[in-house]
Amino acid sequence: MYWNSFSDFLAMGNHGVYVWGSVGVTALLMLLEPILLIQGRKSLIARLRRQFRAEKSDRSADRGTSSNTRSGN
Repeated sequence: MYWNSFSDFLAMGNHGVYVWGSVGVTALLMLLEPILLIQGRKSLIARLRRQFRAEKSDRSADRGTSSNTRSGN
């Protein structure tokens, strides 16, 4: 396409609102996607660390109760 001026380019033949709106939404989503992925990854790692610590403490608590039961017999 050929435009006579920059304002014609921005107007995109009276379709500029749709074109530039689509470009804006796409740019926004492309910026947000990595940010949301990083936040999700950090959240997952934190949840897995809490779960690991909880399982580790459960295992050590189970060992403590089973050794007390054996020593009582």
